Amino acid sequence: MEGSQHYYMNVSDVICFDILVSAMKAENQSFGTDFLLVGLFQYGWTNSLLFVVVATIFTVALTGNIMLIHLIRLDTRLHTPMYFLLSQLSIIDLMYISTTVPKMAVNFLSKSKTITFMGCEIQTYVFLALGGTEALLLGFMSYDRYVAICHPLHYPILMSKKICCLMVACAWASGSINAFIHTMYVFQLPFCRSRLINHFFCEIPALMSLVCQDTSHYEYTVLLSGLIILLLPFLAILASYARVLIVVFQMSLGKGQAKAISTCSSHLIVASLFYATTLATYTKPHSLRSPTRDKVVAVFYTIITPLLNPFIYSLRNKEVTGAMRRLLG
Repeated sequence: MEGSQHYYMNVSDVICFDILVSAMKAENQSFGTDFLLVGLFQYGWTNSLLFVVVATIFTVALTGNIMLIHLIRLDTRLHTPMYFLLSQLSIIDLMYISTTVPKMAVNFLSKSKTITFMGCEIQTYVFLALGGTEALLLGFMSYDRYVAICHPLHYPILMSKKICCLMVACAWASGSINAFIHTMYVFQLPFCRSRLINHFFCEIPALMSLVCQDTSHYEYTVLLSGLIILLLPFLAILASYARVLIVVFQMSLGKGQAKAISTCSSHLIVASLFYATTLATYTKPHSLRSPTRDKVVAVFYTIITPLLNPFIYSLRNKEVTGAMRRLLG
């Protein structure tokens, strides 16, 4: 009897030792280990309601962007540089909101809130690539409006089809390269702390709090990258529209003024919302960060902006609404 008790005690000790070793290995190894997403809200009895709300927003955003892409493709009157860039923006928003929101919605109903290491890495890369591409594309769109209003006679030359394609290719390439560099660097760092990501998706600022080595030098790199990818295009937009407003108010025709102001104000509203929130996230020092505040701010550039973009550009644009009427007969 005593021998059997001694045997069971030894087995128990071995099991506890194995669990301890496994936990130590999980902390010291990054690959093959899942992360746990805290989410936007604390999960509870409202999970089903939150799932319905998020799923509805996602569906409306998908529908709006798909309709805008479809209208621009079908209506030959919208085959202009401005709407070509706008269709690219809708494609980006379509992919952008699909990168984070479906996983967020599923977590409301799923018992497991985990995301694999590879899944987190892919989500981070795609999110950064699309965000950087959109930031540059919005800057190119402001340049298009600047040329159309301030230099209308040179518009066919300065905004030719070749130049438009080069702008789009430059935006996609720059966003993708920037995302690749940051993703490869972050995911080779040792994640020695808790695997609990205090966010609703894998974002670099949230992941950096899990790294167990000094990341101050890398934070300067993130700051520099944010200033180039985000701040420079935003300053270019403000400079372009400052010049546009000067030219617009010198116009003698009230109808032309109204059309120009309506088009530019729509773009400026979207750009300001996108740049202000992303700059607030990626240029803030780690010591000043608040996980709750970061999650709320992230909602604006991950969900609100892709949701509003197609409606701001379509409902306030007579050419788009006219194309919709023609399509509906």
